[in-house]
Amino acid sequence: MKLRGYFYILTVLLLTIFGFVFYGRIQTPLWQTVVVTVLVFIVLVYLILFYQKVVRPLHNISNGMDLLREQDFSSRLRRVGQYEADKVVAIFNKMMEQLKNERLRLREQNQFLDLLIKASPMGVIVLDYDSRITELNPAAFRIMGINDFDIVKGKQLSELKDILLIDLSTIPMHKTRTISLNDGTVYKCTLESFIDRGFPRPFYLIESLTDEVRRAEKKAYEKVIRMISHEVNNTTAGITSTLDTVQEELKTVDGTDDIRKVMQVCIDRSYSMSEFITNFADVVKIPKAVLSPVNLNALIKSMTRFMEVMCLKRDIKLTFIADDEFPSLQLDASLFEQVLLNIIKNSVESIENDGEITIKTNAQNQTLEIADNGKGISKEIESKLFNPFFSSKPMGQGLGLLFIREVLAQHNCRYSLRTYDDGLTRFVVQFEK
Repeated sequence: MKLRGYFYILTVLLLTIFGFVFYGRIQTPLWQTVVVTVLVFIVLVYLILFYQKVVRPLHNISNGMDLLREQDFSSRLRRVGQYEADKVVAIFNKMMEQLKNERLRLREQNQFLDLLIKASPMGVIVLDYDSRITELNPAAFRIMGINDFDIVKGKQLSELKDILLIDLSTIPMHKTRTISLNDGTVYKCTLESFIDRGFPRPFYLIESLTDEVRRAEKKAYEKVIRMISHEVNNTTAGITSTLDTVQEELKTVDGTDDIRKVMQVCIDRSYSMSEFITNFADVVKIPKAVLSPVNLNALIKSMTRFMEVMCLKRDIKLTFIADDEFPSLQLDASLFEQVLLNIIKNSVESIENDGEITIKTNAQNQTLEIADNGKGISKEIESKLFNPFFSSKPMGQGLGLLFIREVLAQHNCRYSLRTYDDGLTRFVVQFEK
């Protein structure tokens, strides 16, 4: 721009001199006037050529720099009719076309990745360079139990242990951990990093393994239970039949009372073993849920008297707080009754004597909560509760919670069982809306 200004000033100055000479205001001989006129003409021609060959290409390049500065990759430079400058213009326009295509490709790629991450069933949590949360996809919101992003935005995971359902803060970089929650769900959690502006940024991938693990578990224990049940029942049937026959024969023989008592103990023990293995087989044979509209409040009220019988023997107060706005649900009433009885039975056994059990329904969240003030559940046991045949009771078989898990899974319910800071142990069932 400065060269262009100098060109204008010099042109005006030369034209002024030429005018004075032409009109004879400067007293000079004719030959000098001709010489000055020719020189002025030559200088003007030179300046025109200088503008076309130097100033105009430089001005054009300056415009190109402005386009780059403003990141306007859709505009192009015009040719100026100068060979070297036009070569620069052609290279510049080609570069701008490539930048435009690359920018468009990256924008389309980023848009595709955004849509893919949002639609992915795998949870994604992106952190900044200081390991603070910056982004979560919808699956991560659901898995981590987050309703409001502002609660976790800009915070480190170690600060949110009491809020998030999964504690990811202990996973080392480039490592994978399998984490089980207190509702029996299993997640594979991985910490990796990607390069952003030359520096690594960490992110977490959370993949649900619950369905795969449960299918594998169920396939394995169904096969084992059927095989054991077949062998045990066949064996005990033969033993009890033989013992019954011998016992009847010994009734006619004097002095065999002690032997017959021992044989009766063996028969009773065989029947107990058969009943024990039948309980396991019954878990495998849980019928498929037949859904129909059910008023959950009415279902609980109809069972209250029966459940109170279990509680009264141990001086346990049973309270039901019903939300009248609670909607009808698609449930298998028979199976769900068994679920409620199993949960109450566990609460009663946890309290032992003199306690309180409270049942609540919540229409807003569409949840059922059963809380007790029993001895509670330790953190070590929480993650194992819904594992097949696991029990914290000395004589427990681990069938009650396994039955509950299978029935609630058929109803597409989310659930959790844990002891909270207030000392209450809560079994919360959230129904599908």
